[in-house]
Amino acid sequence: MDTKEYYFYVDIYYTELQRHYSGHAATIRVNTEEGPKIQFPATYLRPYVTQIGIRGRFKLVLDDRNEILSLEQVS
Repeated sequence: MDTKEYYFYVDIYYTELQRHYSGHAATIRVNTEEGPKIQFPATYLRPYVTQIGIRGRFKLVLDDRNEILSLEQVS
């Protein structure tokens, strides 16, 4: 199975995140460092929410069908 890794930076304030989790915007769209824009369910970022929101660099790993295998904060 081939995998693809994408890196991106997220800086979203907590008040904006509330829109994502209340159903008004259920997905997050990011510009990756590798070029493509990727959209995925906002729930994948839930473990990284703090009192101020989400801030950091992340690594997203996709399989050959573009399904998410993992998402981790790298800095």
